[in-house]
Amino acid sequence: MQRSFSDLEYAVKKKVTRRDRFLAEIEAVTPWPALAAEVEPFYPKREGRGRPPIGLERMLRMYIAQQCFGLSDEGVEDAIYDSQAIRGFVGIDLGREGAPDATALLKFRRLLEENKLTERIFAAINAHLADKGLLLKEGTVVDATIIAAPSSTKNQSEGRDPEMHQAKKGNEWHFGMKAHIGADAQSGLVHTLVTTAANVSDVTQAHLLLHGEEKVGLGDAGYQGVEKREENKNSTVKWFVAMRPSKRKALPDTELGQLDEQIEKLKAKIRAKVEHPFHFVKNLFGHKKNRYWGLAKNTAQLFTLFAMANLVIAKRRLFALNVQGAS
Repeated sequence: MQRSFSDLEYAVKKKVTRRDRFLAEIEAVTPWPALAAEVEPFYPKREGRGRPPIGLERMLRMYIAQQCFGLSDEGVEDAIYDSQAIRGFVGIDLGREGAPDATALLKFRRLLEENKLTERIFAAINAHLADKGLLLKEGTVVDATIIAAPSSTKNQSEGRDPEMHQAKKGNEWHFGMKAHIGADAQSGLVHTLVTTAANVSDVTQAHLLLHGEEKVGLGDAGYQGVEKREENKNSTVKWFVAMRPSKRKALPDTELGQLDEQIEKLKAKIRAKVEHPFHFVKNLFGHKKNRYWGLAKNTAQLFTLFAMANLVIAKRRLFALNVQGAS
């Protein structure tokens, strides 16, 4: 088969960029057949004459690239032309074919949103990680983070998103939504996601973040009193919640006070794992502000982002398992 100019250009490329390495890792750890199986029943089939639909796996790869790099629909289309790494990841040779445009990605994204397929993608990736023995079920760490939404009223509706609200954190007010997650206490992998407006208290969502098989639950001081709430009275989960900062500062300098301090440090060490998914979603994937209007669309995107964050967290162990399997 004759090679195109884009093939030759990529072949002589000497430097492997961070984007190249990142996409190669995502390529290797993503269970593509499982994701395609979740979407395929809803994906358009070729009927009669006319242009056939773009391949499902190609659209999936285009969508995953969009989420990992925080790109708009038009931004992904441009990136395919500008970036050899993304072009190779999606599987497009511009010398032989054109790239899917922004309209095709918009339609695909709406297909995922309307059929709640990103939640299925999240579940499929977690099932893959569980099969590898990486997702355990003995303990859950719960936490929440605020994701900002545009507070400006300079838009077509001349108002702010009615499903978003403001909440005070420390001495600052934030407008947006909250992503509440339940993460495996050992691996830090997210197994449950719930979203609300930013003004909803963390403790009210704690029971929704449990998968039902854990024996232990951990949370920061915002979850004080969780075991006394009506929805948790019949639960067998033993909660270990952080002491309020003011109470911790007031611990006496005695043997008992020092023991309490050591217990708080131990709880904090375990809880720290729940911060890793937030770090990857906000900093690696650049999702510090909502892109869409309303909770439903933003929740659909968050399911994908936390699914990909799980793969990034687990990639070293997945690579190690692949090496063991090959030897």
